[in-house]
Amino acid sequence: MFAQINIVEIFSTFLVMFAIIDITGSIPIFVSMREQGKAINPLQATGVALLLFVAFYFLGDALLHLFSIDMASFAVAGALVLFILALEMVLGREIIKDNTNLSGASIVPVAFPLIAGPGAITALISLRVEYATVNILIGLFLNLVLDYFVIRFLDKIANRLGGEIIYVLRKFFGVILLAMSVKLFAGGIEGVLSTLGQQ
Repeated sequence: MFAQINIVEIFSTFLVMFAIIDITGSIPIFVSMREQGKAINPLQATGVALLLFVAFYFLGDALLHLFSIDMASFAVAGALVLFILALEMVLGREIIKDNTNLSGASIVPVAFPLIAGPGAITALISLRVEYATVNILIGLFLNLVLDYFVIRFLDKIANRLGGEIIYVLRKFFGVILLAMSVKLFAGGIEGVLSTLGQQ
């Protein structure tokens, strides 16, 4: 297991998940919730998000087999979703409509879908085509640690960063996510073609 640890894969996973979860982009939402008197427990929010990620990551195969879908095909579909999410970040346009109800607190909507949303879960499962499980889980865990501290010190971070810095970060990681989605798509297509060639 430890022999599979790869810093590059961990860092790549971290970047992909950071770009999709977009915790900095969610800061204005968290601040608004605080102003409305909604308490956010950072440990509960990130803990529940971790459970959701791990459950979907390890049960993903069973769900895919249930629908007769191979991992390479899922990776291609996931890459397309990531591409759309990246376009939203770069263009500042809402392509995938979000009907999230903000009446909850730590679990809904913070843990789900702001942290462990459909896009992030799709990305996590799709990354299995490219990287070792241990590296993906480490990258995910580091992201959730960062998410914890962002929520824990929300007011200080929001005041320090300001709207302009958050805007720039969102655009920058949108471009990174675009590149990652193209790479994931290429790897998935290669796997699909290889599977078709063996039939």
